[in-house]
Amino acid sequence: MSQHSDPELVDNPRSDRVRRVAALAGRSARQKQGLFLAEGPQPVREALTIWLRQWEQEQGPQPFPELDALYFDPAALQRHPDVLALLDRMRGVLFNPEAKLPGKARVFLREATGEALRAMGDAETSQGMLAVCRIPDAAAQREALDAQLQKIAEGTGQVAAMLRLQDPGNAGTIIRTADAAGAGAVVLSPGTVDPWSPKVVRSAAGSHFHLPIFTGVEASDLSEAARTHGFQVLAADGRGEKQLGELATPASRTLWLFGHEAHGLTHAERELADHRVAIPLFGAAESLNVATAATVCMYTTAMAQHSPAA
Repeated sequence: MSQHSDPELVDNPRSDRVRRVAALAGRSARQKQGLFLAEGPQPVREALTIWLRQWEQEQGPQPFPELDALYFDPAALQRHPDVLALLDRMRGVLFNPEAKLPGKARVFLREATGEALRAMGDAETSQGMLAVCRIPDAAAQREALDAQLQKIAEGTGQVAAMLRLQDPGNAGTIIRTADAAGAGAVVLSPGTVDPWSPKVVRSAAGSHFHLPIFTGVEASDLSEAARTHGFQVLAADGRGEKQLGELATPASRTLWLFGHEAHGLTHAERELADHRVAIPLFGAAESLNVATAATVCMYTTAMAQHSPAA
């Protein structure tokens, strides 16, 4: 008796489709395809939520990555019923004959074997689900930056800027911290690690889908635009002239500048700031890791902005 494979199942780890997805672990493939990997239940959950917000709830375009394809092991979905429920809602919209969805809303859905998912993904251990998402257009995002700064300026908020950071774990942690601290955006200068790399996405734990990320923005342009909208500009600098606890206006809308892991901010970057701010060290450590320093700085701002006296 002959056996026929299921054409709807991705089961060949050496197929062209699997190879194309796996190639997204590299920057050149991401730039060429305009896509990135989001592995595991957290980012998949957030990507589905964004899709449903736009196409089920009809809230219009969202300033976040859009879902392009989703590969999953049904057994993994059973372990994450919340993700399965979101996927079922998506299917209800996708397969509704009365729904008039544009092409970009037509997500490619496929079951996949564990072997195929391991071949597609970048993580050491597959978690049974993998989303392929569209990288927001950098040029369009830069045009939207001024509008986002204006939106943040309508209340109190903050923006985190990474200037030439190189470590994916640090970048992902700063994105996640900015999200948790209520920041309105994260901005990366030229020469900073790619925020769409798998390691950054994993470290951010879904935060790529919670706040806008702008890339390729010069620090001088960002600082000028932020000041136009009433932001104070603060540079995190271990040798800064002002201690973090001495800030006169910690609750003001704030742009934080965080520099290279080894070299910190350049002289020109420090000169962009209203103040160079140091975190006091009470032990023998020479300095803090940049992601740790960013956490302390952003939470100092967030707690001041959310205090009853603010």
